[in-house]
Amino acid sequence: MNAPEHHRRLARLEQLVFDNSFAGLPEAFYTRLAPLGLPAPYLVGASDEVAELIGLDPGEFQQPEFCEIFAGNNLPPGSDALAAVYSGHQFGIWAGQLGDGRAHLLGGLRNARGHWEIQLKGAGRTPYSRGADGRAVLRSSIREFLCSEAMAGLGIPTTRALSIVGADLPVCREEIETAAVVARVAPSFVRFGSFEHWSSRDRKAELRQLADYVIATFRPECRDAANPYAALLANVSRRTGELMAHWMAVGFMHGVMNTDNMSILGLTLDYGPFGFMEAFDAGHICNHSDTHGRYTFRNQPHVAQWNLYRLADALLPLIGKPTAAQAAVDDHFGSAFEARFEQLMCAKLGFRVAREDDETFIGETFGLQQQHRPDFTQFFRALTQLPAAVDREKQAKTDAPLRDLFVDRTACDAWLANWRARLAQTPWDDDARQAAMRAANPKYVLRNWLAEVAIRKAQDKDFSEVERLLACLRHPFDEQPEFEHYAALPPDWANGLEVSCSS
Repeated sequence: MNAPEHHRRLARLEQLVFDNSFAGLPEAFYTRLAPLGLPAPYLVGASDEVAELIGLDPGEFQQPEFCEIFAGNNLPPGSDALAAVYSGHQFGIWAGQLGDGRAHLLGGLRNARGHWEIQLKGAGRTPYSRGADGRAVLRSSIREFLCSEAMAGLGIPTTRALSIVGADLPVCREEIETAAVVARVAPSFVRFGSFEHWSSRDRKAELRQLADYVIATFRPECRDAANPYAALLANVSRRTGELMAHWMAVGFMHGVMNTDNMSILGLTLDYGPFGFMEAFDAGHICNHSDTHGRYTFRNQPHVAQWNLYRLADALLPLIGKPTAAQAAVDDHFGSAFEARFEQLMCAKLGFRVAREDDETFIGETFGLQQQHRPDFTQFFRALTQLPAAVDREKQAKTDAPLRDLFVDRTACDAWLANWRARLAQTPWDDDARQAAMRAANPKYVLRNWLAEVAIRKAQDKDFSEVERLLACLRHPFDEQPEFEHYAALPPDWANGLEVSCSS
């Protein structure tokens, strides 16, 4: 039998030829070094979607050479492996020089779908490791792999993950764990902190070289602007605003929004102590290391704007005028966030056409959730089942999918009455509306307890749960009755789960 047409166009491992556009910058921007690799590596998980994205035949996962390459043991043709330098603010405090302390950029692949850089996370110490071992553990690698792909399934801009390769190499964290390497994929891994690094050193030439590289490679539309660097900042501000709207609309919490974890392309970058909102609390802190609550759910848009101001400070030597730098943030971030957030929330609520007072209703919806703490994902998914009109006598039964999430059902009833009144202002056939709402409200998100189950099984060399979760999270808006248990509330044993910067 002949292979499907799209598979005939995909490459074998030996046919991949890398280049590294970032390596075209002067050597001050990075250190060339090979990954340290892993002894006796084995495959923990891999994404068919990402393989096809970069032009690789997923059948190559079964080749021994796949683990050797993506553990960092062998470099593919054309690879010019390096670790990049950057700086940044961590928890609002200037941390100075940072850099890829456990990541090696192998290089990039170009195809009809774009330019894709591949980075190995956990492949050994670099000059920027700051005394650390340069390793990632199986636990954190599974979390990053699954969440990268879950966010892509949700339609949220993100870095992707090709694979996890593990080994029995011991790594010391709070306890002894085993090592793993995640192959991360993105058009670029340049961060806000990449610009802060050169600005803090008063190195205008390098600052300009980096900005010109980003504009030429990823944002050529900025070149013809009156001030290309202000245009770049405006572009980043808009994309970051839209990204925050996406995060807030699905209840995602990053947990460590340092400037070195902010993508210049507006992608979700660096999955560590992340979480998805369960019992709603706008002040929820998903990162156990965030002792002062800087990165609570409600603070994420404010922190993103603060980070953009730090990027504006860094780009000021190129932009020239402080007013122009500030305007690039102020005129683009807030408006982009508000417009996209309202659009996403109106879709979640089933509003066919937006109205001026929708912002008020959206605020009231979050107020209801804050007071009564229903599960965030279940609340909106249950809402997709409800009709726009209901017989009073049958209301309790009809509305049970949502009402059962509340102890105070009268509060739920009052909100539903207002919701139905709003639906009536822009009538929409129930079947069409409910289908649209299902497409806007995921049934499945990567809850921490789901990741924990996969981690515990993987630590016993059972990787089947990683595979099942990946299959489910690839289609989070579909019913998928075979995965129904993944939509459940956390079990009692998961109540004490904590994630931190070591996660």
